[in-house]
Amino acid sequence: MTDERTDAPDSTAVRTALWRALHVQVDPPPHVVEDEIGLRLAAPGDDWRDRPDMDPSATRAFRAAIAARARFIEDLIAEQADRGVTQYVILGAGLNTFAQRRPESASRLHVFEVDRPGPQAWKRRRLIESGHGIPDRLHLVPVGFEANEDWLKRLAAAGFDAGRPAVVVSAGVTMYLTEDATAATLRQIATIAPGSTLAMTFLLATDLVDEADRSGLRASEEGARASGTPFISFYTPHEMLALAREAGFENTRHVSGVSLAERYFADRTDGLRPSSGEDLLPATT
Repeated sequence: MTDERTDAPDSTAVRTALWRALHVQVDPPPHVVEDEIGLRLAAPGDDWRDRPDMDPSATRAFRAAIAARARFIEDLIAEQADRGVTQYVILGAGLNTFAQRRPESASRLHVFEVDRPGPQAWKRRRLIESGHGIPDRLHLVPVGFEANEDWLKRLAAAGFDAGRPAVVVSAGVTMYLTEDATAATLRQIATIAPGSTLAMTFLLATDLVDEADRSGLRASEEGARASGTPFISFYTPHEMLALAREAGFENTRHVSGVSLAERYFADRTDGLRPSSGEDLLPATT
C-alpha cells in the first residue's frame, strides 16, 4: 500500500519496517530477523522512536509478529531455493529488504518486487541514494493496479518465466482487498508452473483473535482507516483454505501466527511472543 500523494510508502508499510528495526534495537538477541535497512530507506527522522506506535512496551507483541512473519517467509524461500527454485515474487513489496539483507540467498534467485509505479520509483531512488543500488537479479516491477494492469504480464516483461516454479509471497496485503480481488489473485498465482509455492498472510476474524490482542487489532483498524487504507477483509482459516483450493492449489495448509511463537520464540527468557491476529496460508501448485 502507498501514499499516492507523495509516492512514498504509506504509513502501514513504514510502520512494518520500523517495527522490524525496533526488534533489533530494543529486544535482546537472538533476533528473529535482523532488518534495519528498511529503517534507513524510510528515513523517518531522529525522533522516530518517540512515535506512539513505536512505544517499546505497547508494541512488543506486534513487532514480534512482524519479525516472525518475515522469518517464516525467508525460511520458506531458503528451503525452496535449496530445491532449485530460482524465482521469488513479492506482491506489494513495500519496504521489503530481502535482496539487500540476504545477498548470498538473493544471488541464487531472481527477485521480482511488484508494487505501484510511484512507490517503485521512490524505492529505486532510495536504494541508489543509500548506496545499495539495484543488483542485476533484483527486478522492480511497477504495476498500475488501479488501472487494472495485469501483473503477470508485467512480470513476464521483466523477465519472469511462468513456466518455471517460483515462490510467490503476499504479506500484509489481503486485509486491504475484497474477497473477490484476493480470489482473482489466487487464481492467477495458481497458473504458474507446478511446483510453485505461495505464502499469503490474512487477518483473522475478530472473534478468533486472542482476547488480549483484540484491543490492539481494533487500534490497528482505526489507524488504517484514519490513514485512508481501511481493512476490508477478515477470514477464518477455513475460508482462506477454501479460497486457495477453489483457485486451483493442490496442497494448502494453515500456519497460525501463534504457532510461530513455538518455532522462533520458545527458548527466549524475556517473554517476547508474537500477537495473534494474522495467520499464513502456504500452498503449492
